[in-house]
Amino acid sequence: MSETQPQTVKAVGIEAAADKLTAVCIGPDAGDNTPYTVELVSGEANLPQLIEFIGSLSAKFGGLERLGIAVPGLVHRETKRVALSIQNPEHSDLDLAESIRSAAGITPVIENDANAAAFGEFRLGAGRDSKDMFYATIGHGVGGAFILDGRIWHGAAGFAGEFGYIALNSDGLRLEDVASTENIVRRTRTRFNRDSTSSLNKLPETSIHIGDIIAAAENGDDFAQLMLERTGMYVGTAVATVINLLNIERVVIGGAIMHAQHLVLDAVIKRAQELSFDPSFAGTEIVAGQLGESAAATGAALLAAQT
Repeated sequence: MSETQPQTVKAVGIEAAADKLTAVCIGPDAGDNTPYTVELVSGEANLPQLIEFIGSLSAKFGGLERLGIAVPGLVHRETKRVALSIQNPEHSDLDLAESIRSAAGITPVIENDANAAAFGEFRLGAGRDSKDMFYATIGHGVGGAFILDGRIWHGAAGFAGEFGYIALNSDGLRLEDVASTENIVRRTRTRFNRDSTSSLNKLPETSIHIGDIIAAAENGDDFAQLMLERTGMYVGTAVATVINLLNIERVVIGGAIMHAQHLVLDAVIKRAQELSFDPSFAGTEIVAGQLGESAAATGAALLAAQT
């Protein structure tokens, strides 16, 4: 069962996303544990920016004892190398830990971002008091992670939990093809001119982003609400697969899309209930994440602290 335990080791976790770096510090003498975020410079190599960011953390957090890094990619369980990263291609087949050790003098724990976020939620967020948990993150990509018997379940090679690759139909349409923020925007633009009453019509079609859709939905825009509810239905379809296969105790939904929490979550729950085996669904709780966009960095810090 997940328990909130006092941290005896000071550790910093970083989420190395495609567009920004976010750091969180936990443990004794952590000081201000407000997430520290910098935007990446577009068009410049990612690794030098990450190393420079790490170099700034000692001054920010008063020392750097343990370091964990959450990356959007497949991390090989044995070698700890990033086997594949679609969002950060330069990390693919890279010994990221060794590159950082050589440049920054500290050896980090490297973990997949969804796994790290799941661990953060399990220990300090919406997964507390559960033993088995599935975590789904809906953002630039769609990821997933399993906590089984209190531990991250990595699978044979370390690549378990690729929730975004669940097929939704016989043509091979995958969840990420419709539920990532980029594809929510794409679907919205495709239907953009079918609803002249939508407040989104006041915006240039090419400039619409996920924040605009969420804001419009929260202001009562029926079209924007429809697009988010359909996203929730897609996610709920895939969640039902997880429930039916594993009879999981708790499902936590996180990521950028949860800024529209109730609109998406209600649709996820409704669709998952429709497609799940009734006794299995009755034993599952589906909730929103509590750590927001600092979940992966927090989880990375927790993983570093326990090594």
